[in-house]
Amino acid sequence: MSTPKHDHDREEGLDFQPKFDASGLVTCVATDVATGDVLMVAHMNDEALRKTIASGEAWYFSRSRNALWRKGETSGQTQRVVEMRLDCDQDAVWIRVEQIGAACHTGRRSCFYRKVDGDTRLSFVDADRLFDPKAVYRE
Repeated sequence: MSTPKHDHDREEGLDFQPKFDASGLVTCVATDVATGDVLMVAHMNDEALRKTIASGEAWYFSRSRNALWRKGETSGQTQRVVEMRLDCDQDAVWIRVEQIGAACHTGRRSCFYRKVDGDTRLSFVDADRLFDPKAVYRE
């Protein structure tokens, strides 16, 4: 099966051609530049992606709030982007960041603070809070 020219260009070329889903989003994985730890997974729309590139700070699109947001605008827990990569078909983004404070809205360093134990049980790992979310996010 041959790959259509457009897909070949996207996969092998050097043109920036992000492939957004039907909702206009791409998935973004943020990792700590120093440790390689996965900090969070979020989504970007075209505006968030462009603001991230232009500013060097991580911008995301919140599906639950249907709004653009800059990481740390409320909490002060910011992400400085050191490197951005796109996957082979440009429908996922990986950013390596310098995380200032916690990445997770729960106050933890990473959003991945639980591990799977058995079929249906979770246990906490690296779950210490760096800030109190109730004190930061007043809704």
